[in-house]
Amino acid sequence: MPRILISDGMADEAIRELEGFGHEVVEKHYSQDELLTGVLNNYDAIVVRSATKLNEKVLTTIDVDNGIKFIGRAGVGVDNIDIKEATKKKIIVCNTPQSSTQSVVELTIGHLISSTRHIVKGDRKLRENIWAKKELRGTELAGKNLGLIGFGRIAQGVSKVASAIGMRVHCFDPFLNKEIANANNCIIHTNVDDVFKNCTHISIHCNLNEHTYHLVNEERINMMPVYGNDGNKCGRHIVNCARGGIIDEDAIYNALKNGDLSSAALDVYEKEPLEKSKLLELEDFHGSPHIGASTIEAQNRIGNEMVVLLKDFFDGKRPHSALN
Repeated sequence: MPRILISDGMADEAIRELEGFGHEVVEKHYSQDELLTGVLNNYDAIVVRSATKLNEKVLTTIDVDNGIKFIGRAGVGVDNIDIKEATKKKIIVCNTPQSSTQSVVELTIGHLISSTRHIVKGDRKLRENIWAKKELRGTELAGKNLGLIGFGRIAQGVSKVASAIGMRVHCFDPFLNKEIANANNCIIHTNVDDVFKNCTHISIHCNLNEHTYHLVNEERINMMPVYGNDGNKCGRHIVNCARGGIIDEDAIYNALKNGDLSSAALDVYEKEPLEKSKLLELEDFHGSPHIGASTIEAQNRIGNEMVVLLKDFFDGKRPHSALN
């Protein structure tokens, strides 16, 4: 009987379905120190979200013959999994790339609108019994340029909504073919700096790696225009619902502090959970605690897709989203 460890939670219905297939399902979160003891050799597969870090040190403890053979990432990003080391250990790594797309699209748009219309700031003022109607004059998204760094499923979804609102969408993605960009009415750039130079609003949608670490920095923030295509001064706005570490949080703090950046909205952070960040001191920053995929619908879809991946794996088939 295959033994599956659910490390960071999964939809109850998906767990029941796995048990119905005759698998033993264990719901337990191990600390990083516990993972280093070789505890994963007691399982055949593990399903993680972002909290569990399966780095090189952890994976070197895996016995090739008796340890886990499958790592399922319940979500999209796999920067918490050392795929190179997993491959050495003959462990298949899969994610669920389609399941959370709509949820992250909606959160991104929500942060964009909240930033430019001062929704969060207005709520804070009301709680202080301050009627700040005059000082909270915002700007519209229509007539502005939105720059998307990365143009996968989520960015394409954001592009469709932003275009419907009236934004002009620009994008940078070194792996993107022009047909996809053209189909989404997106202006594609071959140099990431050109996106910053053309866009008052930036949204991050790429993976975290050595090339994208601190991609958003002081220099690029200062490249951004402050006037929209409609001639109105709207300032500079940055949203990140992708991965922490892509944005230099010190640069964001300094730019907000000195007025070079009008707003920043983050769902992800270089170190999570976020604790005692200077950003929380600033009125023009608002954030959320990595909830991009945290909707009932997305979690159900993730659970359903993970069941399919695990079933195929244990049936001797190659899972459709295998990354190695």
